[in-house]
Amino acid sequence: MTKRIHFTAEDLARTRVTTTLGVAAETLDGIKRLRQDAGTPAFRRWRTSVGRTRGGRLGEQAGPLLALMPPRGPQIDVASLAGHATCIDEAVDNLLAAPRALTRLEVEYLDVPPAHRAWARSLADGDREARLQLAEALRACHRVAVAPYWPQMRLHLESARSGYVRAMADGGVERLLQTLSGPLVRWRPPVLEVRHPRDADIHLRGRGLTIAPTVFSSQRAELLLSLVDPDQPPVLALPTVGEEVDGSAHWFTEEADERSLDDLMGRPRAAVLAAAADGCSTTELARRLGISPATASQHAAVLRRAALITTRRDGKAVLHATTQLGAALLASATHGFGP
Repeated sequence: MTKRIHFTAEDLARTRVTTTLGVAAETLDGIKRLRQDAGTPAFRRWRTSVGRTRGGRLGEQAGPLLALMPPRGPQIDVASLAGHATCIDEAVDNLLAAPRALTRLEVEYLDVPPAHRAWARSLADGDREARLQLAEALRACHRVAVAPYWPQMRLHLESARSGYVRAMADGGVERLLQTLSGPLVRWRPPVLEVRHPRDADIHLRGRGLTIAPTVFSSQRAELLLSLVDPDQPPVLALPTVGEEVDGSAHWFTEEADERSLDDLMGRPRAAVLAAAADGCSTTELARRLGISPATASQHAAVLRRAALITTRRDGKAVLHATTQLGAALLASATHGFGP
């Protein structure tokens, strides 16, 4: 069966690519893999590494989020509440500020286990304490499944996006859609066919399409639609890690190598470099590292002179991000996805 996405010339002009669905979406998909895909070769080493992590089991703190992910039927889409943020702190802030109507839409029809039904009703009704518990559950799941691997995941996702961008530069959006054609999607102008359990026709109506690579998502392209703003362009999430390949080299970290990065540049600057992989302002760097903004700015200046980060002004904020060299250094320190 197939979902058929119908393009107009205006839709092709408005199609974009992005680096990631966000840390919340990857966290949710990572938890699904931990719970369901014990035998998937590409993620076997990652599962083993997660199991070795101190506190690697999903404990009581993660319970509220797990309760909204029943084994059958619909599950919560945390990304719709947390947005596409690449930093877990920003994702949590977005979740806490999400419109009450959107939270209700995400929660009220889920088949929540009896022990959590009263809490889920409070969450749907906009209770602040219930929302805080969901935020802490998201943090707990992120800490176990994603946080140790996020720098190398980001490098992999940025590499995938670069491939999409090169295809667009070579021949426009139609060349990109041709490049994507394979077992999951097929471009038959002016329709992009997406393999799916249910047949459907999606007309973009001038909104365009956003294409996002993913790491943990299932081996099926997913078309994500906004529940509250139908004018937003749909997002096509594309898995970038095959099921059949042994991905053991991609999915482990070693504390000794992480310490070697501290030895190379000092712990504060190594921490600034890691934080900049998420794209952070000077104020956010200072808050996350527990240092003053002036000290954060000094460390950022040293890394910028070494071509490990870039800095740009966005209104009143100064934003820092890793360069390709900085991202590669982070990935090499964690045995991650590297060039």
